Amino acid sequence: MRLQDKVAVITGAASGIGLEIARTFAREGAKIVIADLNQAGADAAAASLDPTGKRALGVAMDVTDEAQVDAGMARAAAAFGRIDILVSNAGIQTVAPVEQFEFAKWKQLLSIHLDGAFLTTRAALHTMYKQGSGSIIYMGSVHSKEASALKAPYVTAKHGLIGLAKVVAKEGAAHGVRANVICPGFVRTPLVEKQIPEQAKELGISEEDVVKKVMLKETVDGEFTTVEDVAQAALFFASFESNALTGQSLVVSHGWFMQ
Repeated sequence: MRLQDKVAVITGAASGIGLEIARTFAREGAKIVIADLNQAGADAAAASLDPTGKRALGVAMDVTDEAQVDAGMARAAAAFGRIDILVSNAGIQTVAPVEQFEFAKWKQLLSIHLDGAFLTTRAALHTMYKQGSGSIIYMGSVHSKEASALKAPYVTAKHGLIGLAKVVAKEGAAHGVRANVICPGFVRTPLVEKQIPEQAKELGISEEDVVKKVMLKETVDGEFTTVEDVAQAALFFASFESNALTGQSLVVSHGWFMQ
């Protein structure tokens, strides 16, 4: 198994992409910490991976709350003795044109994506540096590379994650810590499902046209990226055996963005 007895903390992992990454890592032998805003959801997800509780743990974590992050990461390290992998996956989406965007919603989105990534990274590094190894994986987006209308804070945040990963890769190298970014295209999660009617309303088009002419227009095959696709990319980063692959971003988007 590619992650035998590695300890992985995955934020926003009670559902969607995070939960699929957790399942994939568990199948490869990892011990999993499900960190989520919803304690009940985190516990249920952890129990679905391992009902005995010996190899999976649910932790309540608001990634924008410094004390909660530090406590949750400390609990993970205490439970399993180390932290080998952090997947910074928690996120939200809000769509509106820039001139109408509420400042409070702008700050909320940036806080979850950027403050959350920083706080969980800092806490994970305290453990990873002591043990001399680790892999940090940020959940970026094709919007880490290019822009779409109506998504100013999301595009800003996702671009920012690439910058953070590069700095962590530079600083972490001396401690055996890698940092990389996964950049998925549209994945049909509740986050994306919510956007379809919102964008249809803002753009004055049908929901079908949002899917075909906005979301999947630039793909090579008109297909959504799947949670399984993203989980395999996460496994690739997490299981890479040297520091050769660090500070990089991998686009998983059915050709929507090519580099």
